[in-house]
Formats: sequence, C-alpha cells, structure tokens
Amino acid sequence: MAKNVFEKFSNWATKFTGSQAAFIGATSIVVIWAVSGPIFNYSETWQLVINTGTTIITFLMVFLIQKAQNKDSKAIQIKLNEMIAAHEKASNRIVDIEDLTEKELDQLHHFYERLAKLSKEDEDIHTSHSIDAAQRNHDYKNDFLKTKHEEWLQRKKQEKKEP
Repeated sequence: MAKNVFEKFSNWATKFTGSQAAFIGATSIVVIWAVSGPIFNYSETWQLVINTGTTIITFLMVFLIQKAQNKDSKAIQIKLNEMIAAHEKASNRIVDIEDLTEKELDQLHHFYERLAKLSKEDEDIHTSHSIDAAQRNHDYKNDFLKTKHEEWLQRKKQEKKEP
C-alpha cells in the first residue's frame, strides 16, 4: 500500500513540478520574498527563510527527479529491448547492455563506429547490419558487386567483339 501511495505521489509531484503552474508558483514565492525584504530589513532570518526553503525543496526534488529518471530509463530500455527482439536482423546481444561495464560499453561503441564506416561504404542507405553480421554482409555485397561488375565488363567486351 505504501509503495502504491509513494508511486502515485511521485508521479503527481513529477508532473506538477514540471508544469507551468509550479514555475509560476515558485517565481511568485521568490518575488514575494524579495518584495518583503524591506519589511524585514533584509535580516538574517529573512535570508534564512528562502535559503532553508529552497534547500529543503531541492533536497526532496533530487530524489523525485532520480526516481522519474530511473523509471523513464527503464521504460526506454524495455522498449528498445522489444524493438531489438522483434527485429529479425538485430543482434540479441544488445538486449540488456545497460548492465555492462564502461569498458564493455566502449568495446561495443567501437564496433558501432566500425559499423558506421561500413554503412557509409554501402550504396543502399537502407541497408542495415547487426554487429554479428556487419563484416560478413559487407564482404558479401562487395564480392557480389565485384562479380556483377566483372560480368558487365565481360558483356561489354563481348559486345565490342561482335559487330
């Protein structure tokens, strides 16, 4: 029950604090505080009120923001995993890579840089590769194109020989 209440509250708070009404409310509080400065002779207590209030709100907001980011990140990861799993040519090795170490992620990044270079060499911009198949597909296409080009050259030579 408490988890459900916290979940509902954090969802509401996250939406509210990102709203125009919350911004206007926060701005109003700061303006009221600033305008009240002369009334309180800009005392230390007057300054302490805004400092304490903003510190408490910031402290609590850090946890709400982190919770919202964790939830969003998890949802995005699940959606991406579903897309990877659903696509027949995508590498299933990529599912759940968020649990890899920084070094392992750097290795994958290197593979994708290589994949990008191979993709730039492709004539068809719609061609895609998985990590596992990138080099094999690239080599196959180059061999295929080379063979087709050689066949075309042979036909051209043949056409020149035949009057």
